[in-house]
Amino acid sequence: MAWTLEQMEEQSRQAVCELLEVSGMTPGQILVVGCSSSEVVGGHIGKASSLETAQAIFRGIWPVVQDKGIFLAAQCCEHLNRALIIERDCAEQYGYEPVCVVPQPKAGGSFATTAWQNFEHPVAVEHIRAHGGLDIGGTLIGMHLKDVAVPVRLSLDHIGEGLLLCARTRPKFIGGSRAVYDGDPR
Repeated sequence: MAWTLEQMEEQSRQAVCELLEVSGMTPGQILVVGCSSSEVVGGHIGKASSLETAQAIFRGIWPVVQDKGIFLAAQCCEHLNRALIIERDCAEQYGYEPVCVVPQPKAGGSFATTAWQNFEHPVAVEHIRAHGGLDIGGTLIGMHLKDVAVPVRLSLDHIGEGLLLCARTRPKFIGGSRAVYDGDPR
């Protein structure tokens, strides 16, 4: 099926809204998004990059996270070692060290490039510990989530042709049979 940019934008908006509802993420937390525009348009990851597709997906996600006060981290592709594009405020708040690189559609990916172009003060960092994530098209965001990632099933499992996998995180349970846990482990 040929998906329109408007449909992909709406699917992205729906996915992020559902994930934020289920995860209980709060203002100041980080949502990592990995997006293969190639997979979304039906190609193989890294082989059919589409800036227009990435822009549509970004338009679906960005206003939602901004409204909720959540930081967006856009994962770059493997050519930049899956570095992340975040706002400078996020890097400063969490103590992440910026690195010198600017993503491009074929070296960093179309989604990360779009984030760089739309953020107020973008920086690239090598590592984060995000509170939740959207993996669109098999980009392997797990390396950027906190230690205990919990899969989240949404009402949709694809954006365009790209497989959609989501996660939230929670604190670790430590102790043993005598341990008492405090509150909701989200």
